[in-house]
Amino acid sequence: MTVVIDHLKGPRHPEKANRPDQEIQRKPDWIRVKAPVSREYAATREVVRAHNLKTVCEEAACPNIGECWTKAHATMMIMGDTCTRACAFCNVKTGLPGPLDAAEPGNVAAAVKTLGLKHVVITSVDRDDLDDGGADHFARVIRAIHAASPGTSVEVLTPDFLRKDGAIEQVMAAQPEVFNHNLETVPRLYLTVRPGARYYASLRLLERAKELMPSGFTKSGLMVGLGESREEIMQVMDDLRAAKVDFLTIGQYLQPTKKHAALARFWTPEEFAGLESIARAKGFLMVSATPLTRSSYHADSDFAQLKAARSAQK
Repeated sequence: MTVVIDHLKGPRHPEKANRPDQEIQRKPDWIRVKAPVSREYAATREVVRAHNLKTVCEEAACPNIGECWTKAHATMMIMGDTCTRACAFCNVKTGLPGPLDAAEPGNVAAAVKTLGLKHVVITSVDRDDLDDGGADHFARVIRAIHAASPGTSVEVLTPDFLRKDGAIEQVMAAQPEVFNHNLETVPRLYLTVRPGARYYASLRLLERAKELMPSGFTKSGLMVGLGESREEIMQVMDDLRAAKVDFLTIGQYLQPTKKHAALARFWTPEEFAGLESIARAKGFLMVSATPLTRSSYHADSDFAQLKAARSAQK
C-alpha cells in the first residue's frame, strides 16, 4: 500500500467533509497489488523529487505505482497539486491553486530525459481559474519535451477546458502524439460523480482534437463500479467511436476514502474481458480493460501497439 503524505495543514479534502460517510468495501484478490519497495522505484522517486515535480501516481494514490515506477514510468501532473473541481471519485485535493511555475516545462523535460522515457504521459489538475484552463502551459511542456528528448512521444491527458475558447487548439498546435481526455463515467452519473463537467462537452473536445490532428491518436477512459449498467457503457463506446476516438481504457473504480463516491460493486476480470471484446468489435484500434487499468498504465507499450494497429489498417 502507498501512503501519500500531504504536507499542507488541514484535511486533504475539506470540500468533502460534509458528505455522508460511505462504507469502503474489502477489495477482492484480483485488485491486490504489491507494496513499492524496489531500488528502481526509489530511483524514480528521487528523480521526481529532484526536479520538483508532482505525479498523478502519488496524488491520486494509483494502485499501480509500484509496478510503474520500478520501470521508471511516472505520469507527470503539471500546474500544481490542487484542483478547482471536486469530482466525487478523485483523490486529488480541491481548492484555490497557486500560480503556474514557469520553470515546470523545463523541469518536466529534464526529468523525462533523465528517466530515458520513450513515451511519457502528462496530465494536470483542472485549472478553471486560468483564462485558457492551462492550455498554453500544456503546450509549453509538450514543446519542451520534444526539444529535450526528440525520441520521446508525448501523451497528454487534459481537463475538459470547459468554456475556454481556443484552448484545445493551443494544445494540439504543440503536436502531442496522443491526446487523451477521460469521460470517466456514463452520462446518467455525471451530476453526482463529475458535477463540474458536461458529458457532451467532453465528447466534443475529443472530436475536435481528432479534427485538428487527423493523423494523431485520441484516447479516453472509463471507470466501472459506480452503478453504471453494461448497456450504458456500450452506448458510451458508440459515442466515442462516433467522435473517432482510437483508444479506450476501462478500469475499476476504487473508493479513496469514506467521503468519496460509494463503490457499487467490483466488476470481475471476466466481465472486463467481455467489455474489451465488445469495444474491439465496435472498431477501437486499441482497448485496455482490466480491473487495474488506468489511463497511463502500460501507456508506452500500448502506444506501440496503437501504431502497429494503424499501420495494419493501411
